[in-house]
Formats: sequence, structure tokens, C-alpha cells
Amino acid sequence: MSDLQSSFAEPNRKRHSVSIIIPALNEEAQIAATLATLRPAAINRGAEVIVVDGGSSDRTVEIIRGFDFARLIEYEIANRGLQMNEGARIARGEALLFLHADVRLPGDAFDAINRALADDRLLGGCFQIRFPADAAHSLKAVAWGINLRARLFRTATGDQAIFVRRRAFEEIGGYRRLPLMEDIALFDEIRGRGRVAILDQRVEISPRRWLKHGVWRTVLLMYALRLGYWLGVSPARLKRFFVDVR
Repeated sequence: MSDLQSSFAEPNRKRHSVSIIIPALNEEAQIAATLATLRPAAINRGAEVIVVDGGSSDRTVEIIRGFDFARLIEYEIANRGLQMNEGARIARGEALLFLHADVRLPGDAFDAINRALADDRLLGGCFQIRFPADAAHSLKAVAWGINLRARLFRTATGDQAIFVRRRAFEEIGGYRRLPLMEDIALFDEIRGRGRVAILDQRVEISPRRWLKHGVWRTVLLMYALRLGYWLGVSPARLKRFFVDVR
């Protein structure tokens, strides 16, 4: 049995059922690997996996259909927040875990979530990040900076695999219909209502954006966008400077 399988199979004193919700759009290069890593969770832990496609024009939908444990929703609206809201609407889990299509969970993800949610005061949280082991040192420095920011300021982006209690998500009203920054807005709402956890465990994120546009150029753009958002610039205006990478 692999480390991933054994971790998912370990007994826990108290478990919360978890629904994993993945928004997808033209992710044929990434979605198969992400779903493959979730198979042990679905089989050994009974985790619900929901993929909400936003109208892909490539082989994304065909690939998802090849994973019998994943429920496919063809939403056909390319808005990540709305896609995740749709997944949450039909999800059955007590906790909702929002996972980007190019992010891989660590093997002990579910045990970490359950330990965190054992505190009834906690409403949700996120993971820290890492890049693949063979990533350049500059990317490892980027990951270090993102993790430091998350720990110091209790903030999170969607790459960090945000999780939240269902009741809290419903009380908040879910993700706002924003073209950008919907993940930051949601996490700020969760944090404003109760405790959040920045878990020690790290998800592995794809370096594709940094590799395509340059590491430090991408870092500067990301922080400029966050600064603009904090200063009240509308996400619609900020979206003009944010180019999707698939």
C-alpha cells in the first residue's frame, strides 16, 4: 500500500465527510494527474469528488469521464467562483475543499483537515504550498514567501486548497461572482466570521504560470494585483492584467 493510500486509510477518532470540488476549464494537460491522486481518497475515505467544467473546448470533459469516482457537472459558464458554488450546491460533505485542477493534495490532507475541524471554533482554512521537487531555487523562494505571507496575515488564494465548513460557506453565501480575487474574498469572509487554520502540510502547485511569464515578473504582477484589490480597484479592471495559463 502506498503512503498516500495508507494515510487515507488510517483510523481517526472523529471524521468529517469531505467533498472535493474542482473547477475546470481546458485543463486536459493537468486534470488526469490531479484526479489520479484523489483516487485513494475516494476509495478508502469515501471522499466525494466533483468536477465542474466551465465549457471546455479541449479533451477535459472526456478525460474526467474516464474517472468513475468523480462526478462531472457540465456547467458551461466559465467563472471559477460560480463553478465552485455549483459544486458546493450538490455536494454532500460536511466540509468543502476547493481544489484547483493543477494542484495536488499531500497524502495526509484529510487527516490534517479532520484534526483542524476537531476545534468547533474553526470555520475553515488552507494549506501551504510547494512547487515540484525539481523546481528552480527561485520558485522555492517564491513558495517560501507565499507561505510566510499566509502565516503572518492569515490570507489564502485558491492555489492553497481552501477548505470550509459547509454551514459557514452557506452562511457567507458562497463565492462572489467576481472575474478575479474570488478566492481571497471568500477567505476574508471566513476569517471575519471565525477562526481559520493555515495548515503545516503543503499542496504541490504547478509552476506553469511562472515558467511561461518569468518568475519575478509573475511575482511582481501577483503582488500588484493584490495591492490593487486591497486599495479597492475592481476585480473586473484587475482581470485585464491577468492572463490565464493553460
